[in-house]
Amino acid sequence: MNKKELVYIAVLTLIIAFMDITGMPSVLFVHIQVADIEPFYFALMTNFLLIGIIAFLFLRILCPAWNLGFTKKGLIDGFKKYGIIGVAVAIVGFIAFYVGLSPFDRQPSIEKVLMEGVIYYVGVAMIEELYVRGLFLNLIEKMFAKSKNSTLIAVVLSAVVFGVGHIFGVLNQSLLVIVSKVVWTVGMGIFFGMVYKKTSNLWLPIIIHFLINVCALPYCFSSINGYADLTLYIVVPVYIILGIYSFMELKKEA
Repeated sequence: MNKKELVYIAVLTLIIAFMDITGMPSVLFVHIQVADIEPFYFALMTNFLLIGIIAFLFLRILCPAWNLGFTKKGLIDGFKKYGIIGVAVAIVGFIAFYVGLSPFDRQPSIEKVLMEGVIYYVGVAMIEELYVRGLFLNLIEKMFAKSKNSTLIAVVLSAVVFGVGHIFGVLNQSLLVIVSKVVWTVGMGIFFGMVYKKTSNLWLPIIIHFLINVCALPYCFSSINGYADLTLYIVVPVYIILGIYSFMELKKEA
């Protein structure tokens, strides 16, 4: 792949990251109210669709040889090997959010639960894995192609950027929450990156990403927006261990 195509991928990655973090441009013109669903969820979902269209056209026209890993190959075997870990982490996350948010004081509609607790996270998993792993991780790996640790470097760097990118959602909360959020998403990112590179299949981290994200379903039933200390004490150590395990798996191969 020539330098021009790498520049195209870098530009596309920045465009998607900007749209994902800011919600632009959909937040400017999408104002839909259905039942008790927060309107900005419709704006974000619209933005996900726009991102998908832009990425498809960009890759199809400018970088047709770029391999994202949207394939069946390695999916079943990969899920057998890493899916159990992902499901276990998702269950722990659900328990952590449940005990941290209870007792629950909100009675949401079925529409709210489906949109904010399930459908939204399908979009999040697909878009974040598309540009963080499918684009950015592979871009870094190609930039460090001469290093024998290129894959390890790419996975860790992309995971750090993935973690730092989640700061924007917790800037109004305590330092403990901000640091915890970064640490656990970095660990999560290393795991997703490891799974992706071990299987060469992007569907697998997307599926596991969705399962882990949907564990936040208890938030639909609570008016609390932050994270209880108890939740952090459970979640953070789990993702630190997960990140170390994933790093060692990559290190062995390197």
